Amino acid sequence: MEQYEVGESTQEIIKDKLRQNFDGKIVRKDLTKKIKEGANVPVYVLEFLLGQYCSSDDEEVIQSGVQTVKRILADNFVRPDEAQKILSILRQRGSYTVIDKITVNLNIKTDSYEAEFSNLGLKSIPVGEEYPTKFDRLLCGGIWCIVQLDYEYIEEDQKNGMPIRVLKLTPIQMPHVDIDALKHGRKAFTKEEWMDVLLRSIGMEPDKLDIREKWLLIARMLPLVENNFNLCELGPRSTGKSHLYKEISPNSILVSGGQTTVANLFYNMSRRTVGLVGLWDCVAFDEVAGINFKDKDGIQIMKDYMASGSFARGKEEKAASASMVFVGNINQSVDVLLKTSSLFDPFPSEMGTDTAFLDRMHCYIPGWEIPKFRPDHFTDDYGFITDYLAEFIRELRKEQHGDALDKYFHLGKNLNQRDTIAVRKMVGGFIKLMYPDGEFTKEQVEEILQLSLEMRRRVKEQLKKLGGMEFYDVNFSYIDNETFEEQYVSVPEQGGGKLIPDGMCNPGQVYTVSQGKTGMLGVFRLESQMLPGNGKFERTGIGTDRDSREASNTAFNYLKANGSRVSNSISTTTKDYIINYQDLQGIGMTNKLALPTLIALCSIALGKSTISTLAVLGEISISGIMMKVEELANALQVCLDSGAKKVLLPISSAADLGTVPAELIGCFNLIFYQSAEDAVFKALGVE
Repeated sequence: MEQYEVGESTQEIIKDKLRQNFDGKIVRKDLTKKIKEGANVPVYVLEFLLGQYCSSDDEEVIQSGVQTVKRILADNFVRPDEAQKILSILRQRGSYTVIDKITVNLNIKTDSYEAEFSNLGLKSIPVGEEYPTKFDRLLCGGIWCIVQLDYEYIEEDQKNGMPIRVLKLTPIQMPHVDIDALKHGRKAFTKEEWMDVLLRSIGMEPDKLDIREKWLLIARMLPLVENNFNLCELGPRSTGKSHLYKEISPNSILVSGGQTTVANLFYNMSRRTVGLVGLWDCVAFDEVAGINFKDKDGIQIMKDYMASGSFARGKEEKAASASMVFVGNINQSVDVLLKTSSLFDPFPSEMGTDTAFLDRMHCYIPGWEIPKFRPDHFTDDYGFITDYLAEFIRELRKEQHGDALDKYFHLGKNLNQRDTIAVRKMVGGFIKLMYPDGEFTKEQVEEILQLSLEMRRRVKEQLKKLGGMEFYDVNFSYIDNETFEEQYVSVPEQGGGKLIPDGMCNPGQVYTVSQGKTGMLGVFRLESQMLPGNGKFERTGIGTDRDSREASNTAFNYLKANGSRVSNSISTTTKDYIINYQDLQGIGMTNKLALPTLIALCSIALGKSTISTLAVLGEISISGIMMKVEELANALQVCLDSGAKKVLLPISSAADLGTVPAELIGCFNLIFYQSAEDAVFKALGVE
């Protein structure tokens, strides 16, 4: 490798290396932007022409090249509405050159190749067999070409003759891609340099991004390089979530508007044709909130496809390799979402709460960590021609590198089969993008593995929120094969912002965990006030919910009857009490409020706070009979996630502790109570 002078900028070094190894396949990205604004041609067509005519450092050569490209596009690019005009010019002149998308088919009856022109609207034009032999992509869905056409009408030949012939055909997309040349070229670059090249190729300027942001942007390319990869990215607006799938890759399609049918997406039974998943490498859904299947079974078929890569329609089963991408906007901040609902909240309700659907997501990119793009985030430097990038990425889909981690590491016991598949797919995808030559070190694999585990754990954390104990094991780890050292991987946003705060609460403040209106378990906060008065009891935050009102009345009536057992200083005749009930996770108010209300009333009446980080579980009846806690394991899991360290439990629930994993019990100081008064004493820390 050449020795570069100290002080030479990395940009220059990368540019020289690109020149040496990928000449004719690179382009200055600012030229694309300038022309793209005025010409509605696909980016990959434009960049190919720029790569041909502007591949130089000399500004004059570049400018004349840009003029040449503009002239070629103006004179020869076929707009569909001008097709007849161009055919007329062709007839007058006898020959004409056009730019159009050409697909070649073999006509078996006549044993000859025939070309079809997309914009020009011509079919069955004879074409020499040297072209499909030389440029195999003509036969696989077609490519954009510059075509020289000839027009000669012969009277005698009028029955079967077509006056138009193809004289010369030059592809303006990569006609085929040499994957070995790419692997050889990759060896000249370091990891950081290659990462910068990839990012510049999709139009981003890496110097404006930190290493974490770079990795997240590369993660967006995983569905293009891996078969059947399901990715989700939710984040603020203008972070370029759908840009890659719409503009950069000619092999992916963006379903905007969200409205779709099973026939369009999977299989049309009447026409017997495969839908989008069979035609494209990647199907991306923009604005997930609006996804709507006209058919009832749409989501079920999607689940089947996301898990196995096949779906059954009618009598047969069809397989396809398209990846699924879901992108959308988050309207609240992440902290709010994590506290009140899940990170899948923006999805339509039939998807966003369906754990079976969400479990099939391999990767969740935290879109809120990617900066909002400004003009200086887009590069003016050299990167690969988009078409070349798309083609070698497509070619890499055929390879498998998921086993790269087995050489150095193995995965921890908390990962189930789906987690393992997801992590392996991500590791394989990152290695194909970053190290296509198959040369990488242990540290490089470890970096990729940590990121992959985090992306999958983010999905699992949300599943745990929605599905409870079924998804309990989220502590993902990997083990070094040599030292047997186990490393755990966490999710950055999980850390702060607990619902039950550390330190002492104010008197009259109580946290309880129970089942809300929607049937989900959540945290509820009670805050109370005491005023001089004549024994009134007011409640706010419950609304008109009858069951909840009755439960709070039960507590007040119990206190009236048995207040002296707790303390003689509690008065229910000379004081008024106000309690505010808050549903912290938006799951609908609970009706198990008698015990927490009793504790809150005693706490404010005595001016004594409850012990710190306490969650109250259980319920009492009007006569003080204790009731068992339903779904104890799930309730304790919610306590843990909310930040509780002490849990007040009825003694009758002690028998159910056998159903709770031991490591979960170990997270708490469990405090058992035997009666309603006992619960009040223990909650206030009175012996």
